[in-house]
Amino acid sequence: MGRAKELLLFITLICWGTLIGGVMYSHVVYFPPYLSHLPESTALINGPFGLHDENFWMFIHPLAIVSIIATLIFNWKLTARRKYILITMGIYAVAIIATAAFFLPELMEFANSSMSSVPASEWLERGQRWQYLSWIRGASLYVGFVMLLIAFKKND
Repeated sequence: MGRAKELLLFITLICWGTLIGGVMYSHVVYFPPYLSHLPESTALINGPFGLHDENFWMFIHPLAIVSIIATLIFNWKLTARRKYILITMGIYAVAIIATAAFFLPELMEFANSSMSSVPASEWLERGQRWQYLSWIRGASLYVGFVMLLIAFKKND
């Protein structure tokens, strides 16, 4: 049972490392050119050769959710670990809610911006605001990852 606790926490760390790696890649490589040139830049995601990063996110989020829930269940009796795992779960819950309430709807608007009469200057402003807020969301996920690393070091 002790090995399962550590193994699940290790798997959760791998899932979170993959998740925040995707966040960093998106924010450094993908979003700057995409969100700085709307509506013309929708060519990056629309059409037969458009990038579909949603495939990655629809794969990693369920893994991260299942792994952290299993990790919490198996590590529940370890008070020090439980605290850090719960902090991470709270951060993740807030990030998921913010994503569903704001980030995804805005991304859908951006994807359809070429069919809109909104001026490019407004799209630029919205895209820049989205990126700024998303950097904050990403930084909070890094904090969650650090909490998992601290939990991994706790054995009592």
